[in-house]
Amino acid sequence: MANYIQHFAALFTRQKEKARPEQVENYAGGFVFQLDDWARLDRWLVLGADGGTYYATERALTQDNARAVLRCLDADGERAVRRIVEISRSGRAPKNEPAIFALAMAAGHARPEVRKSALAALPEVCRTGTDLFHFARAVEGFRRWGRGLRSAIGAWYQGKSPDELAYQAVKYRQRDGWSHKDLLRLSHPTPVTDEHGAMYRWIVGGMDAVTNEAARGGALDPEKLPAVVRAFEEAKGAPRERLVTLVRENRLTHEMVPTEWKNDPAVWEALLPHMPQTALLRNLGKMTSVGLLAPMSAAARLVASRLTDAERLRRARIHPVSVLSALRVYAQGRGERAQKRENALTWEPVREIVNALDEAFYLAFRSIEPTGKKHLLALDVSASMDGGAIAGIPGLTPRVASAAMAMATARIEPSFSTLAFASAGGAFGPRGVSGVMSLPLSPRQRLDDVLGMVSGLPFGGTDCALPMIWAQKNKVEVDTFVVYTDSETWAGEIHPFQALRDYRQAMGRPAKLVVVGMTSTGFTIADPQDPGMLDVVGFDAAAPQVMADFSRA
Repeated sequence: MANYIQHFAALFTRQKEKARPEQVENYAGGFVFQLDDWARLDRWLVLGADGGTYYATERALTQDNARAVLRCLDADGERAVRRIVEISRSGRAPKNEPAIFALAMAAGHARPEVRKSALAALPEVCRTGTDLFHFARAVEGFRRWGRGLRSAIGAWYQGKSPDELAYQAVKYRQRDGWSHKDLLRLSHPTPVTDEHGAMYRWIVGGMDAVTNEAARGGALDPEKLPAVVRAFEEAKGAPRERLVTLVRENRLTHEMVPTEWKNDPAVWEALLPHMPQTALLRNLGKMTSVGLLAPMSAAARLVASRLTDAERLRRARIHPVSVLSALRVYAQGRGERAQKRENALTWEPVREIVNALDEAFYLAFRSIEPTGKKHLLALDVSASMDGGAIAGIPGLTPRVASAAMAMATARIEPSFSTLAFASAGGAFGPRGVSGVMSLPLSPRQRLDDVLGMVSGLPFGGTDCALPMIWAQKNKVEVDTFVVYTDSETWAGEIHPFQALRDYRQAMGRPAKLVVVGMTSTGFTIADPQDPGMLDVVGFDAAAPQVMADFSRA
């Protein structure tokens, strides 16, 4: 007898075929649901497109996302700009560059009101000199340097106090082919105070321009320059003892210190007490290499206490990805590219610092209360999850990053189980379900151990229905399935939303599904018509709270 049901059925559909008319084909050839443009805007702002994905190049993924951003700007430009500002200011994204790029698009939009809204938001999104340089480079792809853009750049400088402007000018001097001198010459802001005038003259012409003007009897006086600028100038030729004093008294940062002194432990010791939190994360290896951070040292205790200070993390907008990157690099004792360079920086990791970074990762997420619900945390470990990099960080693939996100939930929820899945015919996992692997994560494990465990798992195709199939087969009670994936599912004989429907019916439980999107594609396995399914953006710092609220509701 012919087995016609394998070719056509109402209750299950192969993932390489449409189960519903509105489904779209993903990059892998499977059929999934299309995210709306506003959800895509969020994914872009949080994840960007650094390195592309396994199936899509960085160029193709950026173009797809840019078109979605443009559609949001066309539909409601002011709303889009507000969202750009919101995600940028809240610190929910690992990097600010996607928001800066989207703002540059808005600044070049065809409608004047959208351009005006974008330029007014410039100081809120571009908070540092480096941000401003990124914007200047990006905006040239979308418009010319007209009066409105020049005025907005000028307003960025005018809106800062002389001390704030001085800090930006000496810490962030140039990037992307732009400098403060270039932007001041383009924007020609009128100084609002004598101190602003002195700063503008110093930025454009250096100390000689200021002193020469004063010698000619002009209004400018070198003493009107903020103390940090005068200290920066003196530091250029200062001996070691004087340099250390200048650093301590004027709170100079490492960017303001002459290069020849950056291997001196005394200089780093002077920098440490007032070092910003982001700089602290980025320079742990350097401070260990020069000998300042040593086991059981006072400096190591100070750094560990600051890394685990939740309020400092919050005020500095430290993102979990920044901590995770610092942990990965510091624990391995070298930079990601150190093996490819001669005389590359290496160090012996200090246990207190590694433990502090592990704790800081969880503190960087917004604090949430446990839901008490039963969670199945399912990690897609298929080949496509090993393509690209979260926030452009080498080695931080969606596969590895998803394990870190799962641990953020595992540390909070008392009732959870974890598994990894690829596709049937790949690895053989617990109780006979092909493609599912046991993943015994424990909240007591250190994060770098967990990442190493996931990195070593075998690859396979993608079948995002497997978590629900496995739970139904083994009669596992689940309140919320949490699937960490790129939604490039294609290898299954049933769609994920159909598998969830079958699980609900078989188990008599109104189980929910949270899809954690780990790449900025426009795809999701969540049925938009099902209120029991939710999309969140991977490594959105607010994601665990959103997931908990959804699970609790």
